[in-house]
Amino acid sequence: MYDLVIRNGVIVDGSGGPRYKGDVAIKGDRIVAVGTVSGEAAQTIDATGKVVTPGFVDIHTHYDGQASWDPLLAPSSINGVTSIAMGNCGVGFAPVQADKHDWLINLLEGVEDIPGTALAEGLTWDWQSFPDYLDALQRREFAMDVGAHLPHAALRAFVMGERGADPDAAPSPAEIAEMERLTFEALQAGALGFSTSRTYLHRSRDGQNIGTLRAGRDELLAIARAIRRAGRGVIQMISDAYLSADDDFANAELDLIRDLARTSGAPLSFTVQQTDDAPERWRFIFDRVDAMVREGLDVKCQVAPRPIGVILTFASTTNPFLLTPAFRAVAHGVSIEERLKRLADPSVKARILADHAATPSSGLMARLTHGFDRMFRMNDPVDYEPDLSLSLEAEARRLGRDPAEFAYDVFLEEGGRRLIYQPLLNFVKGNLDDVHAMMTGARTLYGLSDGGAHCGTICDGSFPTTTIGLWSKGSKSGKSIPLEQLVHGYSRRNAEQVGWFDRGLVKAGYLADLNVIDMDALALSPPEIIQDLPAGGTRLMQTPRGYACTIKAGKVTFENGRSTGALPGRVLRTEMRIQEAAE
Repeated sequence: MYDLVIRNGVIVDGSGGPRYKGDVAIKGDRIVAVGTVSGEAAQTIDATGKVVTPGFVDIHTHYDGQASWDPLLAPSSINGVTSIAMGNCGVGFAPVQADKHDWLINLLEGVEDIPGTALAEGLTWDWQSFPDYLDALQRREFAMDVGAHLPHAALRAFVMGERGADPDAAPSPAEIAEMERLTFEALQAGALGFSTSRTYLHRSRDGQNIGTLRAGRDELLAIARAIRRAGRGVIQMISDAYLSADDDFANAELDLIRDLARTSGAPLSFTVQQTDDAPERWRFIFDRVDAMVREGLDVKCQVAPRPIGVILTFASTTNPFLLTPAFRAVAHGVSIEERLKRLADPSVKARILADHAATPSSGLMARLTHGFDRMFRMNDPVDYEPDLSLSLEAEARRLGRDPAEFAYDVFLEEGGRRLIYQPLLNFVKGNLDDVHAMMTGARTLYGLSDGGAHCGTICDGSFPTTTIGLWSKGSKSGKSIPLEQLVHGYSRRNAEQVGWFDRGLVKAGYLADLNVIDMDALALSPPEIIQDLPAGGTRLMQTPRGYACTIKAGKVTFENGRSTGALPGRVLRTEMRIQEAAE
């Protein structure tokens, strides 16, 4: 007798091959038969009219803190994800000296917008070394499998102390040797890989650049040598190459990426997005990556399935007026309810608008504070390709009103809880044509969801749902991607990138990680502001529709978006790279 059989589904098996109708039989944590399955089962799921896919693999998350207190790891888990990689972008909580807990909290609060009070209360700190951290995770239960990178910022601070937080501080030869040793130790213990950040956008809560921003070649290549010596692990990184209009700078960063891939011999992936300042840089990067692959290097670009957009509201972290002295005066140190009450006062509004008009800004911050031409009301279902004619500025112009003053009134809608969507990246032309080109590139991975991070500003843990739902049906300009290719990208291709060869396929012998999806119903509701973090911290939570069930290691973990209470997930260590699934 089988433990579970899914019957009569349309199977999109993760290989990229054509879909077909059939059944899937599960015994224990493995798929044991696919096709026409006869025989009885302890549990049967009728998938008639639904699609059966592998569980999704999200290789770019930041649940490093949340994993201390939350076994569900939403919103990723409710969006069909059954395996995650965390510790990306060079930030995480291990290794850590006992006197550096607050420092790492300060860093993560700034870089990834995770409330420091929630981290201070929720983190258990039952670890010091990176191997200790993996052991601590192994003592917990989860709704999905979790793997963790060794984060460069934490490693640097562990070895260099306060100097590690200074991007201009160079480690001594002895400190470089120690970083190399600890990297090897972490990989031997099961670290998924090594991650680092080289972007000015990553700053601590105090506004200081991340210490890894300008880490030197000697330091990075020593770490790459440790990866080669360990014979396992990957490299994940973010660089300002995609942000810069300076060809020399971009080339220097890409030269470093090439050298890291060559020295380590490991798969390397890095962030690529489209910016207003360098709208064609991504094409230049793709060409350079093609050249690296021709050299025999395993280098790929992590891309997003929609604009990277912030969610603006008076009731959460970010809004266009947050830099004004008047806003800070009324918002600091009070409850959300009191803040919203004060902001509705006409005299407060007048002071904030006057400050806003006089507050200069530049670069990405100018777009955030004055880019009303790319601010849109969020409706249900969410439209991630909004028409520019529906922006707050366009609406204000039609009404003959000042855009800032009109936007302020819109932010006061729904008692001050109105959500506004602002695409910051990947939306230069006001459509998703370039996103489609990135997603269909030969050297791309679907990533950058940042699940677990940007709690009050971005809610992109729902990326898998956008990938499968939007692109299988087509963008507003008519561009689409076959469902088989989309599922492959979010399952088998991502799994192979990080060495998880036992998952990502609906095939006998593989891990029974599966989704049953009603494609006609698949959609995303607007995010909600909820207060479920430790210390009463708030975060954005986005609920999808259309997932009939998600199965992890043979156990149904979610039914119609609700947890069943099953927690079959475990910690994934790098030895998984050499465990091939049964054929």
